[in-house]
Amino acid sequence: MDLQLGGKRVLITGASKGIGLACALSFAREGARPILVARDRQALGDAVQAIGEQTAVQAEFLVSDLAQPGAAQALAEEAGAIDILVNNAGAIPGGSLEQVDEQRWRAAWDLKVYGFINLTRACYPAMRERGSGVVANIIGKAGVAPRADYICGATANAGLIAFTRALGGQAPEHGLRVFGVNPTRTRTDRVVTLAQQRAQARWGDPQRWQETLTDLPFGRLTEPAEIADVIVFGCSPRAGYLSGTVIDLDGGEQYTG
Repeated sequence: MDLQLGGKRVLITGASKGIGLACALSFAREGARPILVARDRQALGDAVQAIGEQTAVQAEFLVSDLAQPGAAQALAEEAGAIDILVNNAGAIPGGSLEQVDEQRWRAAWDLKVYGFINLTRACYPAMRERGSGVVANIIGKAGVAPRADYICGATANAGLIAFTRALGGQAPEHGLRVFGVNPTRTRTDRVVTLAQQRAQARWGDPQRWQETLTDLPFGRLTEPAEIADVIVFGCSPRAGYLSGTVIDLDGGEQYTG
């Protein structure tokens, strides 16, 4: 199936590894031109090289810390005209209300919540003026299935789900689309880190992290590429009526009781 993405410029945050890098690879395989964003220049360079080797597409990268004031606007200006924005950057710590203090809570939200909102705010006007564009928000299952041991992330994700639905409901008036995906536990370094934090909190032993990953749908973690392929299809003209929706990509996990 031709997803009609050839030549589209796609700005992807948190793209040096994990789901973000998988998205960049998937877009490149469809002939799009990904622009990878992260804080680590070396990791971005390695990612761009890997994309070139696997797809023959010459991706670009921009170094930015979206948690910093003014970073989103500066990034949007440096990137120039884009067709698609994929908001993915975020690293919210696990822990209960007592374990995540205000400083850590605010720092986490500066990157994910305000990072998503501010970069959308910076890129959206040009898309609206042009009358075309897609914003995809990679949010997280905790927003619809909150747990007390990930309270900072669950609350952040719930807010971003509302943000996505609200903006996505209005976007078609301007020829735009905004949608989101809530991945469940995915095979990334971040999932291992969060599992280690939960194991430390529950048993005082981070090495027992695998014991926190039980009863997985299909008996496994989902793969970053599986999330990426849904995002890429959703951003394509083939999904041209998709806006205001947040897809729970969790293997039916939330309905198992």
